[in-house]
Order: sequence, then structure tokens, then C-alpha cells
Amino acid sequence: MSAELVNLAAASVAGRMGAIAYGLAAIGPGVGIGLVFGHSIEAMARQPEAMPIIRTNMFLGFALCEVLALLGLVVPFVFSS
Repeated sequence: MSAELVNLAAASVAGRMGAIAYGLAAIGPGVGIGLVFGHSIEAMARQPEAMPIIRTNMFLGFALCEVLALLGLVVPFVFSS
């Protein structure tokens, strides 16, 4: 193989690594959001009187998980250059 062909193949693979990284990074927050809402609904069903506190914590947990997903979107673009 020529050196130009190897460089072209390496550049092609490196360009796709950001998409692969984001796909893998989106799995964790997706699972986290599902757990946050699932356990919050379960907690509200067990103790309806604690619903305001549980709902506040639920949205806080959702926001933190969503920040992880957004970081997973931004980081490959930052490190690609």
C-alpha cells in the first residue's frame, strides 16, 4: 500500500470516531434518565405525601444526566481538531 492510501484511510476512520464516541456516550445518560424517572415514580407511589420533594430531586437528577449527554456531544468536536 502507498503511504497516501494509508493516510487517507486513517483520516476517514478518525473522522468517524466522534460519531462512535457520541453514540457510546449517549447510552449512559439514557439509562440514567430511565432509572431516575422509574425510581421517582415508584417512590411517589409508595409515599404520595413526599411527592414535591421527590419531584424536585427527580428533575435535578434528570438535569445532571442530560448534562452528561450534552458533554458527550460536545467533547468529540473539541478533541477532533
